[in-house]
Amino acid sequence: MFLGTLAGSTSPVGTFTALLGAQIDISPRLTVEFAINERFEHGVLLDVGALKVGRTPLAAGELAYQGAGKSTLALRNTADAPARALLLGGEPFGENLLMWWNFVGRTHDEIAEYREQWQNGSARFGAVHGYQGTTQRLPAPPLPTVRLKPRRSPSRRESP
Repeated sequence: MFLGTLAGSTSPVGTFTALLGAQIDISPRLTVEFAINERFEHGVLLDVGALKVGRTPLAAGELAYQGAGKSTLALRNTADAPARALLLGGEPFGENLLMWWNFVGRTHDEIAEYREQWQNGSARFGAVHGYQGTTQRLPAPPLPTVRLKPRRSPSRRESP
């Protein structure tokens, strides 16, 4: 557990909103089922092995999505080797958001403003101390020549 609570374990890390983050290691051919927060949507990112999330097969590097409203999450290791996955969860955003590079906003203009603040070294983004690489911030790429629009991804693959 690195964020939140799952299966009786609670992370000591504090968050500003209720979140879930856990590494899950599953023995070969084993099925595990977790009680989860029904208010959360969840993503399962498979690192190693082969899983089924509900009835959805998942290969390494793929992400399965389970929407809010479900009280359990079932993971089945379908291989003869161990599997390792990352489980992330949180309450769905109540609005469509726009994501570009390292910024999240509601409009193109917000993203443009955040980019400008970043480029100007705004303290809003904090500082990284102890990094052995360059002491300067990585510059943000130029904004696209078209206006960015918030939208939900139609390619989300929800697990039954």
